[in-house]
Formats: sequence, C-alpha cells, structure tokens
Amino acid sequence: MNALKQNSDAVNMVAAAVESTLGPKGLDTMLVGEHDEVLVTNDGVTILDKMEMHHPAARMISHVAKAQQQEMGDGTTTSTILAAAIVDEGVKQAMRGVPIIKVIEGVRRGVRFALNKMKEKAQPIYSLDDDWLQRIAFTASRENEDITLSVIEAVHLLGREKLLESGFKLSDTVLAHPQTESNVVAGLLIDRSELSAHVPTLGDEIRVLTLADNLEPEYIEELAKGTDAGFAKQEQLKEEFYVALEHLIHLQVGLIVTSGHVDPHAEEVLMDAGMMIIQRVNANDLKKLSEHTGSRLMKKSGLFKPLEELEKTLGQCQEVEDVDFLNRVRVSGGAGKPFATILVGAATTDTVQERERICKDAASAVQAAIRGGYVPGGGAVELSLARELEQFREKVQGSERFGVSAVVEALQRPMSQIIINAGFNVLEKVENVKTMQVKKQSSSLGIDCDRGVVADMVEMGVVDPLLVKYHALRAAGEVSCAILRIHNVVSMKKEANK
Repeated sequence: MNALKQNSDAVNMVAAAVESTLGPKGLDTMLVGEHDEVLVTNDGVTILDKMEMHHPAARMISHVAKAQQQEMGDGTTTSTILAAAIVDEGVKQAMRGVPIIKVIEGVRRGVRFALNKMKEKAQPIYSLDDDWLQRIAFTASRENEDITLSVIEAVHLLGREKLLESGFKLSDTVLAHPQTESNVVAGLLIDRSELSAHVPTLGDEIRVLTLADNLEPEYIEELAKGTDAGFAKQEQLKEEFYVALEHLIHLQVGLIVTSGHVDPHAEEVLMDAGMMIIQRVNANDLKKLSEHTGSRLMKKSGLFKPLEELEKTLGQCQEVEDVDFLNRVRVSGGAGKPFATILVGAATTDTVQERERICKDAASAVQAAIRGGYVPGGGAVELSLARELEQFREKVQGSERFGVSAVVEALQRPMSQIIINAGFNVLEKVENVKTMQVKKQSSSLGIDCDRGVVADMVEMGVVDPLLVKYHALRAAGEVSCAILRIHNVVSMKKEANK
C-alpha cells in the first residue's frame, strides 16, 4: 500500500506541473536550470521533458505524454491530468479496502466504454474547405493568424489523400527561420550543406536521380591492388563507372541527390555537364524526394544497368532552386506525390523554437481532425462521457464498479482545471454544466471562460480533434493501470565493473 501511495504522490506532482497551463486562461510555467538558465512555456510536453524527475512512476507518466506528442502532436497535458486523476482515485479506492486488481479491471472497462462513446460523439470532416479546419488551426496555433493560414494552405496543396497516408505527418513539413515571413513553399526543402557548388536555378522538366549510396567506383581490397590482375580489375571498375557517368550525362539528368559522398572526379565531370549535386542527404529527405519526383531510390549497382533501364529509375520535377539564406535547396513540381513545406517566420532567433512548436501543434491538430473528425472542446465531451459512464457503472457488478468510478472522476478533471485556471468557482460551475447537459441532452455544453456562463462549445468554435482526445484517454488508461499494478518498488543492485 505504501508503494501505491508514493506512486500516486509522484504522479500528482507531475500533473501539478502542467495543469495550470490548460485552457484559454492557462498560465505559463517557468523552468529554472542548474546554471540559472530560464525557460518560460505553457507547452505540457516541454515542461515534462525539461523538469527534473527521480521517481519511476513520474517518469512513466512523462514517457506516456511524450508518446502522445509523437503520435498526435497535442493532448499531452490532458493525458497527464487524466492519468494522474485515475491513479489518484484508484489509490483512494484501494485505501478503502477495494482489491486493487478489481479497481484496475474497472478502470479498463470504464476507459473502453468512454472511448467507444467518444467515437459516437465525433463529427466527421468531409471536405478540406470545411470551416472547422480553420477554426481548429486557429485555436491550436494560439490564435496566430499567419500560422493558421499557412497550415490551411499546406493542407490544400497536399490534398486529402496525402494527409490520410499512413506514416505522413504534416507537422514534419514545418520549418522555422528568423529571416523569413510565414508562408507555404510548394515542394521540398532539402539541406544544402553538402551542395557541391552553387548552381543557377534549374527549370523545365528536370530529371532527378536519387541514390541511397556513394557515387563512386567499386574498389577492390588494397592487397589485391598490388597484383597485375588486381590493378587491371580496379581500372576496369573505374572505366565502368565512367561509362555510367556518361550515361547520366546522355540522359540529361539535372539533379543528383545521394545519401553518401561523391567521387571528386565524378563531381567535376557531372558539374561540368550542368548538373546540381547534393550529397550526404539524410534518409528521410531522400525518401521524400524520391516520392515527390517519382524517382526510384536505388543503390550504386543500379548505375550500371543498360541505358533504357537506368532511364526508368529517374524522376522528374519542374524547378530546383538554391535558397541560400535558408541553407536549403527547393525542389518543386515533382511528377510523384505532392509535398509542401510550411515556413514559419519569427521576429528573433529567441522566438523561433516556440513559433515552430506552435505551428507543429496546429498542423497536427488539423491533420488529426481530417482523419477522425472533431468533438466539443473545453472539457465538455469528457464531462458528458463521465455522465454516461455513471449510468454504465450501475450495470457493473461487484468491486469493479469502483474502478469505473475512478474513470468517472478523472473525466471531470479537464473541465474542472479549465474553470480553475479561468478563476471561477469550480464546484458551482461544473454542477451548472452537468445540470444543463442533462436538461438539454447535449454533450457540447461547457463554460465560457470569459464570462463564466454555460455555453455551447461547438457554437463558440471550441472543438478538439477526436483522435487527440481518444489517444489521450487511451494512453492515460494504459499508464494508470500499469502504475496501479505496482505493488513494490525495489532498487536493483549495481552491476560490477567489467
């Protein structure tokens, strides 16, 4: 029981660090480093990432919040508050004598029920012109109009099919820079640090080669080179490589991008032929370029294929531009999948990271809404789920119903915290909302944080992507059950030095 209480205290400490940031009236948290460096932010995952944690249960909550951020790009504070509340209520039930294993099973049943009901409450988004997308972007971007417009423009450039593509994250297209205005660039921006030399802008149906390898001849072992046969073999390999270079020139390749380095002789020959060469590009950018241009990502051995087969591996784009001040090369008008880059401007270098984070949040929220629709925000949907879960609890037999009660209490926490942060009486306001939700049979009623009155969140434009809320509750349920199952905490012995 001591372990349970200690775990609960540790988890509540983590929640206390982020709960004051929740909602439109949320405040900032100041993080102070060991050398008195200061970071002020209201971003939950940043707070959890930077704050000092020693207790293992606290670190478990932090890891789940980070996973939520990586998966959905938002909802970390909500998932943390929900998890802490479930653990806190679960421990209280256990202290009253309810078997912890029954509490855990009840929590699981309660979370499953709430997740299913949450899906039923979601409103789908069928069109990229839906006004809700702009509203969601505006809210997630902390009401930064330039970021909102850029995210929506990128959404239209990419199209619904790309946004629904498994593994694609709109937030990965965000790039912040203090020397630019916020806008959207059609195509890809590739790091140009290893650009062989400055080449004028290329245009008009440029052929593209993407090579996941070094662009150099095959080399035999050093010992073999000392023999006549070895020397002859090496010269043959060089000759074959030079023929491959001639093939690239004959095919009028305009852009070569490699993951490795480029042989100096090859670099000179190809640049003399007017090609732009970028080497040592990371695997992710190389894959994106392959998809955008329709080129076939290949190894060095592919260079020695017959001319007709080599031609089939080439991609195509409309423009390649060296954007010097960004240290990037822009590739646009690809023959393959559409891509776009969201450039976020910042007044100073100090604000670049914060602006980039805000834009990534907005991009993640919009993409999540396109994929799963939206639900009422402001804690309204959670409070309505708590009300329905109370009715479900009456049908649960035995001690598991106490675990369901823990989820009921937890689902009321988001709205309660939003009301606290807005400076109103939490007990009075939550009861007012509960009464009105029942009276009007509505799951979208919450509190207007400016006036302190019950209002329809959807009519106010306060909505959240379903997937963000769904993943936050699911993650909170999983980690809280894992923490509640911990009976003892034992220190591992130190390993002997080897």
